[in-house]
Amino acid sequence: MKEITYRKAGDYYLPNLSYPETKRTYGKYGMMREEYLKNQRTGLWNRLILHAELVPHLNEIDRIARERLESILPNLMKSAGVTEELKQKDQLKWVGLANVCKAQAEEIILNEIIYD
Repeated sequence: MKEITYRKAGDYYLPNLSYPETKRTYGKYGMMREEYLKNQRTGLWNRLILHAELVPHLNEIDRIARERLESILPNLMKSAGVTEELKQKDQLKWVGLANVCKAQAEEIILNEIIYD
């Protein structure tokens, strides 16, 4: 473990903290995870910040959630009967069913990944 150095600021000693800058590549699911950690799991959120692991964690959660969505959605759409044939025949029904499938997939992702 690294030794922490301090600097004097008035009557106080403040730690000299510097963290490597990590590029933020996360999107919707990373932001949702951050809000969840900040509001519901403050201990974990603080630990991730103090160890400079928050951004890599959010990047990873976002990547996993997007991959899971890409794997779940086609199966849900197939089981619901959302096909190109239906799209040609009745576009409104196709859009409605596709939206329901996406909402189901996102609910699964929220419960399994974001709020875990």
